[in-house]
Amino acid sequence: MMSTVKMFTSNLDFYYGDFKALHDVSLEFAEHQVTALIGPSGCGKSTYLRCLNRMNDLIPSSRVEGEIRIDNQDIYSPRLDVVELRRRVGMVFQKPNPFPKSVYDNVAYGLRVNGVRDERFIEHKVERSLKGAALWDEVSDRLHSSALGLSGGQQQRLCIARAIAVDPEVLLMDEPASALDPIATQKIEELIHELKENYTIIIVTHSMQQAARVSDTTAFFYMGKLVELGPTEKMFTRPEKKQTEDYITGRFG
Repeated sequence: MMSTVKMFTSNLDFYYGDFKALHDVSLEFAEHQVTALIGPSGCGKSTYLRCLNRMNDLIPSSRVEGEIRIDNQDIYSPRLDVVELRRRVGMVFQKPNPFPKSVYDNVAYGLRVNGVRDERFIEHKVERSLKGAALWDEVSDRLHSSALGLSGGQQQRLCIARAIAVDPEVLLMDEPASALDPIATQKIEELIHELKENYTIIIVTHSMQQAARVSDTTAFFYMGKLVELGPTEKMFTRPEKKQTEDYITGRFG
């Protein structure tokens, strides 16, 4: 059964001033699949990820050429509101970044910013999102305590709950477990498996093992270019390009 393409980039180039960070990247993301972006540091993975919800717009002198579409809508169309785009394409960062507010207010934040005023509805969404992020059982008795009192792994799952509370369609994850211990990392990975039933997930990871465990498709980036893309199992056992094989087997990178 063919999956629907949820989002894609076509001939994408990205510049920081005169420096060209991405070269002609064409990549499709299937709905309800996890795509892992791998490659050495500085190869453009995070830059590419941030193009997908226009986070790079915040960087002076940056510019994009080429095409990025979600549900075949051009994300740079003047008709597409960037705030709405970032609701549809949520982001979870490398380091957990909860707001210095209660657990409850962290999850409710996006709803309130989007104009939701019905407290019963907010309460329902907070509970549903915390359950969706596999955190409810651990925090249900401390919803009104500071989120900063949670462990690192709990804070990261809280950030995932905050991202999914506004009903995104795509979740971008930039090394979501790199700052966490192995047990917290395992919980995040299990969560990714569950979340793909409802979301399209694109994850940047430095960990080859993590890419192999959580993703359906893997894209290998090197020097700002997409070198190879394929089903994860094939990429890790029978890559087509020698460069991919050298990176995966640890010969460089």
